[in-house]
Amino acid sequence: MHFTGDDLFTDITFLIREKDRIGLVGHNGAGKTTLLKLICGLEQPSKGDVIVPEGVTIGYLPQEKNVNSPNTVLDEAMTAFDEYHQLEWEVEQLQKTMLERTDYESREYQRLIEHLNVLNDRLNMMGGNAIEGEAERILVGLGFEHDDMQRPMREFSNGWQMRVELAKILLRKPNLLLLDEPTNHLDIESIQWLEGFLKSYYGAILMVSHDRAFLDNITVRTIEISNGKIYDYKASYSDYVNLREERVDMQRNAYNNQQREIKEIEAFIERFRYKATKAKQVQSRVKLLEKMDEIVVDDIDNTAIHFKFPPAPHSGKVTLELNHVGKAYGDKVILKDVNLLIPRGEKIAFVGRNGEGKSTLSKIICGVLDHEGEVKLGHEVKIGYYAQNQQDMLDMNKTVFETLDDVAVGDMRLKVKALLGAFLFRGDDIDKKVKVLSGGEKARLSLAKMLLFPTNLLVLDEPTNHLDMLSKDILKNALIQYDGTLIIVSHDRDFLQGLTNKVYEFKKPNIKEYIGDIYDFLEQKQLSHLKELEIAAKQQPQKTVAEPVSQNKLNYERKKQIDAKLRKVDKEIQRLEEAIEKMEAELATLDDIMSHPDEHPEVKVDNDLFWSYGKKKEELQKLMDDWGYRQMEREDILSEYD
Repeated sequence: MHFTGDDLFTDITFLIREKDRIGLVGHNGAGKTTLLKLICGLEQPSKGDVIVPEGVTIGYLPQEKNVNSPNTVLDEAMTAFDEYHQLEWEVEQLQKTMLERTDYESREYQRLIEHLNVLNDRLNMMGGNAIEGEAERILVGLGFEHDDMQRPMREFSNGWQMRVELAKILLRKPNLLLLDEPTNHLDIESIQWLEGFLKSYYGAILMVSHDRAFLDNITVRTIEISNGKIYDYKASYSDYVNLREERVDMQRNAYNNQQREIKEIEAFIERFRYKATKAKQVQSRVKLLEKMDEIVVDDIDNTAIHFKFPPAPHSGKVTLELNHVGKAYGDKVILKDVNLLIPRGEKIAFVGRNGEGKSTLSKIICGVLDHEGEVKLGHEVKIGYYAQNQQDMLDMNKTVFETLDDVAVGDMRLKVKALLGAFLFRGDDIDKKVKVLSGGEKARLSLAKMLLFPTNLLVLDEPTNHLDMLSKDILKNALIQYDGTLIIVSHDRDFLQGLTNKVYEFKKPNIKEYIGDIYDFLEQKQLSHLKELEIAAKQQPQKTVAEPVSQNKLNYERKKQIDAKLRKVDKEIQRLEEAIEKMEAELATLDDIMSHPDEHPEVKVDNDLFWSYGKKKEELQKLMDDWGYRQMEREDILSEYD
């Protein structure tokens, strides 16, 4: 593929298999999104072929899309089944055609049977008569409430409308899912749900994501685009990073060896060029140089923001105190009676589903939203606030330089260009208007603007949106070294890991506190039923101190529950395998009857037989899906022993 004469990638070849889980990686501009568009036919290659076998369906989720649907949420999701209704009609027409024919042994009749089988398989895969229930299940998994189903799409933000687009693709159950940054608009709970869905998905998945944890939890193969070529690794993202470094080291060693060899050959040629007795050897080495393929070392893209936060000004021991804080919009209560005391130096993560009040409380703390109750800042506390829509707060008509220079004071005015350089704005970039910047560039500019004023309380609402993995790592390292108080809203588990020492979970209108980082919180959530051993059986209206329970007892109870779950799932797997074996035998018999009707005169090949065959195929597919789900469940249970 090439644009304006420059090759984006050249002569690349790879195969996507039925059950593949592939992460597509490469630096910004390498061609990841273009490759997805080539595969699904939205772009055409300058040379070569994209081969999609007959009957293979593809679902593509772009990063952004203008939906503008007049439908309700549920009705819009149900448009995913337009193909289902078309397939039903095609099956009906095909069955009518077959009933009118008597050439049962002809090749054409066999092709009709095969086509009917393909259509029935596709129908069964899409869910049969349970399509509306399936649509609601997936929408709820992606964060919608049951009350949202009949709300118009236009009442939701673009991010929530993109969730409906994702739901439609999942409902269509294509053979190949192409997902371009699917977690951009999701919260932690929805991301975890999507992970579980994709792990047990029957088809292949190829996706682009800057969420390292999401990639590691789903993919087992990584395809990298670099210098117009691709490198295919049978490894998850984190393993790929290590393997890539090994590959580049090998390339670098091979390049150095080749350069040394070239210098030796050139020195020999130069020394003996005019000696007749060495003419043959000189010509031989000249030809050797001409035939030598130059080794190219792949450049690792290390361009990323580079900064650290200035030292936090001294403040009192208590950074922030909230007393009976609440917020409601009419009858809709977002926060109610929130009481928090945050000491100096605390590192806190706000997590929970979108719409539960995380951003609302962040705005209240920073004084940009009115509220009930009292917000008390500690002595000499200075707040730095990065809003989720921080990019929209920039003046689009200012240049990059003016954005910082107009608000910088004192010595910082002399450091504006150096600060912009640290955030990758160099040379003519500083004279660009803000309105022409990409989402990532606006995010970097907003972060740079924050550093103009020393703060001792940072409130960051989704600061990693639009940042690449390297820039996220640098931001995380800067936050770890930051010596002030930090409150951060994020759904990126890898970014949050090790960054905070306390988690507040938002479930409107209440907030619950967990000690530890994000993975401690997720583990506590998963084992919440075991924690019930530690609290009084009778629920008290006020907060009570839990009775201590020995760790050995907790471990014993946990192992007992895991053993019970494993026995249950093994029993179900055995039952499903027996049912699958029986159903496959019945289908084989029907296949033989329909393929050789003259050998089975006692059986009438009619519409009832086709209907029976289709139902059995549907039942078999459901059994296979259940078996696959139970196998994944068994693996998850086994991992709990760790």
